[in-house]
Amino acid sequence: MKVACIQLSSGENYEKNFKSIIKYTYEAIKKKSDLIITPETSSIITSDKKILYANTYTMQKDPLVKEIKKISKKFKKWILIGSLPIKDGKKFRNRSVMIGPSGKIVKYYDKINMFDIKLTKKETHKESKTFIPGSKLVSVNLPWGRLGLTICFDLRFPEIYRNLSKKNLNFISVPSAFTKITGQKHWITLLKARAIENFCYIFAPNQTGKNTKKRETFGHSVIISPDGKILKIKKSGTGVIYENIDPKISFKLRKVIPSLI
Repeated sequence: MKVACIQLSSGENYEKNFKSIIKYTYEAIKKKSDLIITPETSSIITSDKKILYANTYTMQKDPLVKEIKKISKKFKKWILIGSLPIKDGKKFRNRSVMIGPSGKIVKYYDKINMFDIKLTKKETHKESKTFIPGSKLVSVNLPWGRLGLTICFDLRFPEIYRNLSKKNLNFISVPSAFTKITGQKHWITLLKARAIENFCYIFAPNQTGKNTKKRETFGHSVIISPDGKILKIKKSGTGVIYENIDPKISFKLRKVIPSLI
């Protein structure tokens, strides 16, 4: 199984973001990837509600979802749109959308833990003002094993990962827009911890660079083994990282160290 994690630098221009996502998706297909994952808020990053509302759609009508459906069907690929804002009344959902090789949406997950935090005097985030939190844990059966779906700030809540791991997971996706400030302190440490605690591969594509005037993300998209080893990492710039995965390792480690109860 070959996994591709795409690192983007999405901003307030939906069309520009769209083109970048499609470009790297085709690159990953050319590299014969089986599973392709984009970061959180792939289609747009903005704190301006007018811009967000003008560039957000229902799940079935979103142009990016439509295009990825076509690509998945044409090339028979599993593609996880790490997340994108989806209209839900006057607010939005931060939604991860898994599209299968049939070109249909197989599962979707709405981010549970909202990023409400004051990092500095100049940088404050209040995701709950705009987004409605999800309430259900979601996992997906893939041909190679079972994938648990999480998004960014969920990473700080280990109980989510432990509850997901009870479903015999092999892998967990953590598409993110982790900020530079918090990323420098905790990103890799938290990801390694979630991998080791649950003996799962971690697929964590992140946003990078200066996304808006008010937001800078950390990059360091990474693929981590079930025993906490960094297999591939991209520290900065946009692009794709790849790794060949052995899904059996998760269960082998659980037999050696029976810590999942």
